[in-house]
Amino acid sequence: MCLKDTNTTKSQPVILGIESSCDETACAVICGRKLLSNQIISSASEQAKYGGVVPEIASRMHIEAVDEVAARALAEAEITVKDIDAVAVTYGAGLLGALLVGLSFAKGLAYSLGVPLIAVNHIRGHLAAAYLDAPELEPPFVTLLASGGHTAILHTKDYLNFEVLASTLDDAAGEAFDKCARVLGLPYPGGPNIERLALEGKEGVKLPSALVKHSERTAFSYSGLKTAVINYCHTAEQRGEAYSKADVAYAFQCAAIDPLVEKTVEYALSLGVDCVTAGGGVIANGYLRKKLASACERAHLKLVLPEKKYCTDNAAMIAAEGLNQYRAGNFASMDINACAAIPLK
Repeated sequence: MCLKDTNTTKSQPVILGIESSCDETACAVICGRKLLSNQIISSASEQAKYGGVVPEIASRMHIEAVDEVAARALAEAEITVKDIDAVAVTYGAGLLGALLVGLSFAKGLAYSLGVPLIAVNHIRGHLAAAYLDAPELEPPFVTLLASGGHTAILHTKDYLNFEVLASTLDDAAGEAFDKCARVLGLPYPGGPNIERLALEGKEGVKLPSALVKHSERTAFSYSGLKTAVINYCHTAEQRGEAYSKADVAYAFQCAAIDPLVEKTVEYALSLGVDCVTAGGGVIANGYLRKKLASACERAHLKLVLPEKKYCTDNAAMIAAEGLNQYRAGNFASMDINACAAIPLK
């Protein structure tokens, strides 16, 4: 196990990560780039009763679960709290009440142990998920970020810095997936259900591409695509015309994902980098993963795709980003507060 050498000093820092930004209460332990444990207690089944995440319910369930999930992570890692070198925790973006539960727990733990507290931007956590799949990964590379809160293509220059090459002008891809799922009468969570329904669909429904022209730079618009889906369905219903929900899901998925893949590979080639990574909940989409893998193979680019369980919210990615910040000495003070919204850069 990656802990102590013959001089009884730790060869790699042990980071405990905590994530509570939405409906997942999660805790993970890493030693260097080696993942020792990853535990999640989800309230998704409870939230599904209401068709989406209810902030008050999420906060209450985090309070009930945070002690248990931390205990599970330590047990799986076969360590005690005395082995921890730092505590990394999501401080934003997310549901404010939910964030405060994880942040308060992390503060108390770090203070009691006398170890650094590392405040992690949730989005940077998604970007760091690639290191879980490929511990040897080193920047520079191009990263496709697609989540419920952000959608962008980034030039990851080093472990701490990136340049935004393209981004959405309005909604994020993940948000559009969820809203279109509601229009089609699909249960929460919408993204996976859109993907499953799209497997039954075929070409025929015409929807606008998420790629738009804006100020001479690449940009995406998911608000327009979402509106097009709503208009298509409502128009057919008002006319009493039958339509295939599977075909709509298929068309939406293609319109939402194809331009992301195309532009990601295009930027990687133009910048001369040989590697593409991806992060965020939408990266768990099977169509996207297959499309991106094929495009990178044709372009002779290495592709690092985190496992699906590391694309959705988890604490392993928070610990992974915590390691980057730990090595840079970026520690938080105990008066840091949670932030519901954080700019991408």
